[in-house]
Amino acid sequence: MEGRSNFHPTRSLEYTQEVYGGSEGKIPRLGEIERAYLPGPSEYTVRFGEIHGHTGLSDGWGDLDAYFVAARDLARLDFCAVTDHDHGGVGRDELWVEKWKHIQQKVAEYHDEGQFVTILGYERDSFPYYPNMNLYFREGRADMVRGAQDGEITYDELAALAARDDVLFIPHQISQVEVGVNWKAVPMELMPPVAEMYSKWGASEFLGNPRPIRSAARGNFWIDALERGAKVGCIAGSDVHSPFPGLRVHSGGNLRHDEPGIAAVLTKELTREAIFEAIRERRCYACEGARITLDFRVNGAVMGREIADQGNPERALYVCVQAPLPIETVTIVKNGQDHFIYTLNGAMARHESMVIDLEAERDTDYYYIRVTQSDGRRAWSSPVWVNRV
Repeated sequence: MEGRSNFHPTRSLEYTQEVYGGSEGKIPRLGEIERAYLPGPSEYTVRFGEIHGHTGLSDGWGDLDAYFVAARDLARLDFCAVTDHDHGGVGRDELWVEKWKHIQQKVAEYHDEGQFVTILGYERDSFPYYPNMNLYFREGRADMVRGAQDGEITYDELAALAARDDVLFIPHQISQVEVGVNWKAVPMELMPPVAEMYSKWGASEFLGNPRPIRSAARGNFWIDALERGAKVGCIAGSDVHSPFPGLRVHSGGNLRHDEPGIAAVLTKELTREAIFEAIRERRCYACEGARITLDFRVNGAVMGREIADQGNPERALYVCVQAPLPIETVTIVKNGQDHFIYTLNGAMARHESMVIDLEAERDTDYYYIRVTQSDGRRAWSSPVWVNRV
């Protein structure tokens, strides 16, 4: 922008002239940079859901009716998936036949397009690439994905799965030592669209984060996948083993945290197809219990997008956060490092800001935001990737 300093992300000659413009001058609420770059209203609505939970069909308790009713009527979620283990649990029957038919029947029964969306899914062990991962289907009826050896997956089997447009695979507990994901060992072509970055086990953003999983390995965190260059977004799911999806209940067992993992998606409609595509396109984010609404855009592109800078290193980073409780901090992370931090000290439950990043550091830079409420609960956006052209 003409007259703007190359050294400071929020000042320009026009801003100075406005500040010193006498009695007729007015300092705008968001400042000169915001006026110039502020995008219009988002074309998307944020929908909240629970995509990871178990019932008595595998190693949890309660039935599918209780699970879906709690998600719809108690948690008041927009969408929900149940992801019982395909092996059923040690000493239990697998899901292969009658149980899988029953799951599909209940998914169809509780699905109410535009009101409450149910998604068909299950958890599949997939050693060695993704020891714990959930599969989600575009339609309400589908065959389970089986290979040469149940519980494991070959390169060819995973490549075939990644090539399908009717199923999504999302690894979880990614940072854990025993069943996490060694991102350095995963071929780039087999990367998932998103990873479950928070659950009741804890958070997997980076080593040393304030909600750790009980065991963690350097190289297994979400930030490690991003730093390797993988285009992996983030989402959350509770891994609840009781019929209380989306609710804050005592975790029990080996689960470490009481806050549910809430999945947030940006869609134009509340339909199964729209939610599936939002996750597929990384237009989604992770919430630690609190249903925090995020609007994060880089040069107008929403989270999950990959864009080109067209030879202009300046990036307009727009943040709008609305939280149930006052906000403590809003952090813009760039290339794995906290880059801009707004410290609000719990003064307000809504924050809107715009800042210009003046420097392209890599051939591809990535940005995401981390929001912390006054009670410590957080939300993380999926990144926006900007390619230097």
